Amino acid sequence: MIPLLGMDAEELRGVLPAEEPAFRARQLYDALYRRRVSSFAAITEFPAKLRERLAAGSVIGHLERASRFDSRDGTRRYLLKLSDGKTVEAVFMPEEARDTLCISTQVGCPVDCRFCLTALMGLERNLTAGEIVGQVLHLAQDNNLWAHEKRLNIVMMGQGEPLLNLAAVLKATRLLCDPKGLNISPRRITVSTSGIIPRIAELGKAEPRPKLAISLNASTEEQRRELMPITRKYHLRDLIEACRAYPLRPWERLTFEYVLLKGVNDSDADARRVVKLLAPLRCKVNLIALNPGPGIPYETPAPERVAAFQAIVRRSIPCFIRKPRGLDIYAACGQLKRMESGLVTLGA
Repeated sequence: MIPLLGMDAEELRGVLPAEEPAFRARQLYDALYRRRVSSFAAITEFPAKLRERLAAGSVIGHLERASRFDSRDGTRRYLLKLSDGKTVEAVFMPEEARDTLCISTQVGCPVDCRFCLTALMGLERNLTAGEIVGQVLHLAQDNNLWAHEKRLNIVMMGQGEPLLNLAAVLKATRLLCDPKGLNISPRRITVSTSGIIPRIAELGKAEPRPKLAISLNASTEEQRRELMPITRKYHLRDLIEACRAYPLRPWERLTFEYVLLKGVNDSDADARRVVKLLAPLRCKVNLIALNPGPGIPYETPAPERVAAFQAIVRRSIPCFIRKPRGLDIYAACGQLKRMESGLVTLGA
């Protein structure tokens, strides 16, 4: 059975019987992405026989929920089942002014960051564009996000390295941003990378393209190589040069994410080196105190240490502390490892 979710209008034309008029493809596209139908029976503008033919050879392609975990802070972590039986995670984070969906681009992750639970899974496979869009549709439907005017942000910061699945990520972005479909502004979509330098340049040429975030996490080449072994292939100095060459739009800044590890990369000297490293760039820095998990050999720094680090950086560069969401359900940054049980016990 062919999944239709993830196809554009031209591809949908190839699924329809040859004798059908060309406008049927646009109607089908509209039903999938603007109206977000869940069954062929809901496409009432199609004759009954056409709906039956589509149902006989294809499926809409929506993802099935395997589990949902609700945090005391309102965050929801979803374990979503794919057509081959594998599962992937996505997270809904509500806030007063906006809602954020954190979605995955791969099942597992091939980038062996030492402080991340997802890295312990390794890579199982890439997600398709339909599976990436399907996460957005599932979370939006389950949380009734289309019924009001609140801003909706999408961050591709779940499982996986998005730039190692760039073709699917860019196709999903086109579908998400299409004014005739889901109509989400590219300003509201962010892709995070560990620093796949050749793909950063490729992303910069895409249209439409999401905003770019770089997972930095260290202030020196040696430190980053220890924490993020991918630095052995893509060196820190070359990463910064790739960022300098990146074609920022007039309204845009690069985002650098920095996970603080107690006694490892959180000193005042580290903060000063970060400032020097990023000084040539139009950027901002998000600080993330380590979110703990089993098998992670690092500790979370004290809030005072995080604040001191921020104070040094923000003298020169906009710098923010990212508040952890969903810590009690393994939904926070770096915690996505398809946990089915053993939820974190936090203090009252």
